[in-house]
Amino acid sequence: MLPGIATRQIERHPDERGSFTELLRQDWKELLGEDSILQANLSHSYPGIIRAWHRHTRGQNDYFLVIKGSMKICAYDDNPESETRGELMEIIASGEKLQITRIPGNYWHGTKTLGDEPSLTIDFTNRLYDYSSPDEERRPWNDPAIVPRSINGRSDDPRVGKPWDWNRPPYK
Repeated sequence: MLPGIATRQIERHPDERGSFTELLRQDWKELLGEDSILQANLSHSYPGIIRAWHRHTRGQNDYFLVIKGSMKICAYDDNPESETRGELMEIIASGEKLQITRIPGNYWHGTKTLGDEPSLTIDFTNRLYDYSSPDEERRPWNDPAIVPRSINGRSDDPRVGKPWDWNRPPYK
């Protein structure tokens, strides 16, 4: 994994009334580290929608929790001084099997809603959104400069060495 990216499985506790689920706890240090969550956002995306690429340069980290539908979450390191330059992480998240994913803001990151139903995602952040000076840089979702040299630590993935294609079918 790229340093700082983490996932944690989320447990539902069902009973005769329904279920109870803890979404995020301050004592989950293996996920949060020293972060404190200051803002929570809800994102609704239609099937096939790509929200990419962006990054945060002033310390914001994102915590994505897909609660409905399915989503591909990707993070890409293009820092020329990084040992992990050119590595891409691809995580599939679903409301069917809850997990929370931490993405350090210094990585270019984005999402794509998979399947035929909309996705609902809660995005927790450790920084408040600054309307007058947003901590956000953007590049096009289909930027040909995003060319992974490995994906999830594998250099033998057939997508390596090619511009990232959000719409490539998973298996042919």
